[in-house]
Amino acid sequence: MKVLILFAHPAFHKSKVNKLMVEGLSEIKGITFHDLYQEYPETDIDVKHEQKLLTEHDVIIFQFPVFWYSTPSILKEWQDLVLEHGWAFGSKGNELKGKLFLCSVTAGGPKSAYQVGSYHNHTINQLLSPLRQTSVLCKMNPLPPFVVHGSHAIEEYEIQTHKNELLKLLAEFTNNNFSYADAIKYDYLNDYINKQ
Repeated sequence: MKVLILFAHPAFHKSKVNKLMVEGLSEIKGITFHDLYQEYPETDIDVKHEQKLLTEHDVIIFQFPVFWYSTPSILKEWQDLVLEHGWAFGSKGNELKGKLFLCSVTAGGPKSAYQVGSYHNHTINQLLSPLRQTSVLCKMNPLPPFVVHGSHAIEEYEIQTHKNELLKLLAEFTNNNFSYADAIKYDYLNDYINKQ
């Protein structure tokens, strides 16, 4: 399977976790790493180019830091423009049908903070539900997210552990070893990849 990573980080120069997480991904066979802020510094998104990229890949990954319980703004703009009615959704919008979709995110707080009744009062899955539902509307097959928690205080060796997990997940996609039926049993794809 071919994997498209749509990466969005508005302050990448300040990033600690994402810099390491994405390093070298563009060099892996079968993976297209597409940095939206680098590609579109003026946010002038080329809709036809983006749609062509989507049709050429089997797995679509939104990779971003969770900012204000949502995506960075360019990723929302990308959705608003690229996922057109009659192309991505609607009775004749079948271009994304059957593709796998997931979010690979970093979050500042620990996992315990993202629970109902805790600091953020929502789980990561609850916060990402609009993206999941968008993928469903576009007839894609949504997966649990891949999540790196505690990005404000994480140590480099912990980031490397998560990077290794992500690389293992991407290898399952590109080598056609991924099990959708097994993966959807978990809240996070991290758990799926670690139970293999």
